[in-house]
Amino acid sequence: MVAIIHVDGGSRGNPGPAAYAFVIRIDGQPDVEGAATIGTATNNIAEYTALIRALERSAELGLPHLEILSDSELMVKQMNGEYRVKNADLQDLYAEAQALRRRFQSVTLAHIRREKNKRADELCNLVLDGKPFDYKRDSTAPKPSAPTPSVRASDRAVRADVLACLDAAAKSWAANGPAQPAVSLVWEQIWSILEDGHVLKKKKAN
Repeated sequence: MVAIIHVDGGSRGNPGPAAYAFVIRIDGQPDVEGAATIGTATNNIAEYTALIRALERSAELGLPHLEILSDSELMVKQMNGEYRVKNADLQDLYAEAQALRRRFQSVTLAHIRREKNKRADELCNLVLDGKPFDYKRDSTAPKPSAPTPSVRASDRAVRADVLACLDAAAKSWAANGPAQPAVSLVWEQIWSILEDGHVLKKKKAN
């Protein structure tokens, strides 16, 4: 069975307020959706963050085969080895995404037109606008009406996500040397993981 996954990331200002979203579709099951803001970032950083979050969620679901669809031609071609990753801000994200990709039996990435990525794009815009989306369809976002332990990430899961992020960053730095923008980006990712796991309170929008 192959899960079809739509991913999207967006930035208003490039760089500016940014968000990611993903939609995981499995035959015979409800869609699994996720979306969140990531602070100030570029479009490309948001696109890679969407891919990473989708891969992480797919691993949690135990999905062996993935077909990932994105309207970011740059990201798809970089992940498929057609383009080199020259931007230092993307190198750590690329390394993390490739490391996550190796956890699955098979992962394909394909470029699609924006209009074919409608739901993921809609989710990105909803969270950027500060609007909730349909929580009945979302199995990753916390439900505001039911703040029970069942909807909170476990300490073990949060710790594993942080360690995976640091491991990917350490490997990239060992190979390429640390760059200050990349260090800041890793901290932004860790902060997002801690927020999603309810270890830290989410930052209030200005």
